[in-house]
Amino acid sequence: MKIVNLAKAAIVGSLAAAILSPLGASAQDACPNRGQLDDQYCDANNDLVADTPTDAAKQKDPSTLVFAYTPVEDPAIYANLLKPFVTHLNTCIGRKVVYFSVQSNTSQIEAMRSGRLHIAGFSTGPTAFAVNMAGAVPFAAGGSEAGPRGYKLIALVKANSPYKTMADLKGKKVAHTSPSSNSGNLAPRVLFPPLGLTPDTDYKPLMSGGHDKSILGINHGDYDMAAIADDVFERMVARGTIKRDDFRVLYTSEVFPTNGYVHAHDLKPELAAKIRECFFSYKFTDEEKKEFNGEDRYVPITYKEKWGVVREVAEKSGTPFNKRSYEAEAKREAEALERKKAQQQAPKN
Repeated sequence: MKIVNLAKAAIVGSLAAAILSPLGASAQDACPNRGQLDDQYCDANNDLVADTPTDAAKQKDPSTLVFAYTPVEDPAIYANLLKPFVTHLNTCIGRKVVYFSVQSNTSQIEAMRSGRLHIAGFSTGPTAFAVNMAGAVPFAAGGSEAGPRGYKLIALVKANSPYKTMADLKGKKVAHTSPSSNSGNLAPRVLFPPLGLTPDTDYKPLMSGGHDKSILGINHGDYDMAAIADDVFERMVARGTIKRDDFRVLYTSEVFPTNGYVHAHDLKPELAAKIRECFFSYKFTDEEKKEFNGEDRYVPITYKEKWGVVREVAEKSGTPFNKRSYEAEAKREAEALERKKAQQQAPKN
């Protein structure tokens, strides 16, 4: 399996230009409905995702397909874990499929927006941005015979901490993950206030950069509490990275969709149908079942139905999945990458 690495600076640097570039007025005017989709996409059938171009000349049929999974702390783990699946796609689709290692949510979205990424697995919040900003079409989620698997937002503290209620965290160090994350930022802004803890009023959210980083930060004493997805916590426990007994959960939310697997909207319909067929025919390896908390297959979903609760949280939190929010997220991630680069280049004493 070939691993394609993003050139981080080039991708992020080109992001603003890609977002703001003008598009043909005639294409925009011909669209009867767009909703929150970016101007280059159309949603004539009102399913909330971009339509396949009606002009066959604009439908893509690449000889090599690129697949990416949501950015994680150690990309090598998932490159190896997903190798059997990528091999299956190669054989089933009948053309070369390569794995694309991404460094951030915005770089993954930009790769699909620019046509370099054809198939992807996004986490919950970025799935919605990918739909609206990159023309992604969600069609599958990890699950089992019972259907798609979900996850819950949990408020995590150290087991030996003094905190008993959410209100006890006022003025404390509370980690969120990233601005676009559902369980790591958007849902806490809606669900925590009724519990007596209001972000930006009772505490200043500290962006850790990822659920695993938030959990490790709690473990190391960097944060007093963290808002995270429970499935990430369970995976880290299963891997032995952390010990369950070292933590306590102060709050657990209702279920949210875990992930969205998407294809680009402008693939030829026959190719898109084959990709979906190959996802649904795949059976997870034992290693994948363990890593993904018992998921053993990909199951069909629709964005309009499964992401309804996610869109509602985003709207209520004042951060809908539109261009303005996306540009703000892209700027934050670019600044974070620059800080990380500067830290890596700083001379060590």
